[in-house]
Amino acid sequence: MAAEFDLVVIGSGPGGYVAAIRASQLGLKVAIVERENLGGICLNWGCIPTKALLKSGEKYESLSHLKDYGLSAPGASFDFDAIIQRSRGVAKQLNQGVGFLMKKNKIEVIEGSAKLEKGAAAPKVVVALKAGGSRAIEAKTVMLAVGARARALPQIGLEADGDKIWAYRDALAPKKLPKSFVVIGSGAIGIEFASFYRALGAEVTVVEAVDRIMPIEDEEISKTAQKGFEKRGIKFKVGAKVTKVSKTAQGVKVDVEIGGKAESLEAEVCISAVGITANTDGIGLEALGVELDRGHIKTDGHCQTNVKGLYAIGDCAAAPWLAHKASHEGIHAAEHIAGFKTPNVNSPIAGCTYAQPQVASVGVTEQGARAENREVKIGRFPFRVNGKAIAAGETEGFVKVIFDAKTGALIGAHMIGADVTEMIQGYVTAITMEATEEDIHGIVYPHPTMSEAMHEAALDAYGRVIHI
Repeated sequence: MAAEFDLVVIGSGPGGYVAAIRASQLGLKVAIVERENLGGICLNWGCIPTKALLKSGEKYESLSHLKDYGLSAPGASFDFDAIIQRSRGVAKQLNQGVGFLMKKNKIEVIEGSAKLEKGAAAPKVVVALKAGGSRAIEAKTVMLAVGARARALPQIGLEADGDKIWAYRDALAPKKLPKSFVVIGSGAIGIEFASFYRALGAEVTVVEAVDRIMPIEDEEISKTAQKGFEKRGIKFKVGAKVTKVSKTAQGVKVDVEIGGKAESLEAEVCISAVGITANTDGIGLEALGVELDRGHIKTDGHCQTNVKGLYAIGDCAAAPWLAHKASHEGIHAAEHIAGFKTPNVNSPIAGCTYAQPQVASVGVTEQGARAENREVKIGRFPFRVNGKAIAAGETEGFVKVIFDAKTGALIGAHMIGADVTEMIQGYVTAITMEATEEDIHGIVYPHPTMSEAMHEAALDAYGRVIHI
């Protein structure tokens, strides 16, 4: 049987739909299989709608500081249902946009759940169609972009029920605003929901198993972030092992152990943000002999699996589990499938947390560099002495950069403060282009901008800082 498509992409999240578009641009006949919504979790139930919520929270929180700008707006209030509806509307708009892009690029969208079976050039894709029945598809290549779901810990009672224990979907579209939360996990998801609900006045306690919040971030950034969140009223329990989550008449009780001592936390709702589980079960990988690593698909530098004709990208493959990493991998894999002689995927990937204050980072942390016995030069610059930050009333936070002392190469950058998620790409570009301190020192940054702190931090690493 002749192949019906050059490429079938399973999953239409930010990795899958982007890969499908790029492959179509390169002249391949492409189909994409989606069991739920075009755009996947990120667009419909993750990255995008959470940012809409966070913007509402940020706007509302800023009203309490209007007097700092010589302004007043007495009687400020919010409509919780309208906030949620706006977030869902943003997701719907972008979902429809992906549908338009599929039509524009002549990509066939097949609605249903896919399973892989042994095929000729590549695994055969068998789709249980939403409309009923099934469809078997032969393709020259198959790409898995099936993503991941919220991790559950049933052994301690941490399973989302949509009522008293929430996963991210529940937190994005609740029927009412609870008065109190316990958030388990202080990664980006946990911190962002904590930030949003606290901005609307809820009592929020974040529980983290290790001895500091946001443990993948630079330690200095983590400590500053915790102080910033505490200033806004968020409480933290670090070094806290959750032993049991129980539902009560009033809500939930979370039992934790801190330094060998037992403690109980109570709230109306518990939000679970303890990581993800790849959607690799039940799709036929075992029968094909696809190699996995703790449930995630193992791939090479071109996103190829150990099975001929099968690629995997995004959250179902290796970390970091970020939307922009999935998109980058999707484009790379599509070009590799089309015959491009591309180098391995090795671009630096920035991490961003859109709380108040924002956190953004790329490359190695200071503690990571020290652990590798690397000789480094470190520079810092606080926003409290940056002209634009002072004028804008956004003086919280700082920029930190890490250079290799021997080569001068920029190897890490870490930022906390207003809109740093928009600024980090400057450092991503610098690391990608293998910039040294001389390159960054020679850049003329526009004035007045908060990005000038990026320049001054690089100057500080070499004893040339001007404004402190």
